[in-house]
Amino acid sequence: MSDTVKQGKNTAIVSYITIIGTLIAFSMNMEAKNEFAVFHIRQAFGLWISFFALGFLIGHANSIYATMGLYIFFIILLLYGFTGALSGKKQMVPLLGKLFQKWLGFI
Repeated sequence: MSDTVKQGKNTAIVSYITIIGTLIAFSMNMEAKNEFAVFHIRQAFGLWISFFALGFLIGHANSIYATMGLYIFFIILLLYGFTGALSGKKQMVPLLGKLFQKWLGFI
């Protein structure tokens, strides 16, 4: 495991623990700008923003099946990213990971 991964691992892990954890990880990484942490902060922030946006849209459908599908899909993607951070890998979340890295370049 490289020094970059070792130094950014804790910040990367924190980024997946609620939206507040993502904001805390973002502030923790302001000075250091660790590449590994930035990668995972982008992935986690993108997941949370997508969750809230889709939740807003699905909320208007008033369907328990759509809501449960959203939660299951979100939890699976969040766990996928979290396990990547735990294992020290830069693995993008399926479907949207590349877009998160592109769209959230300001992080």
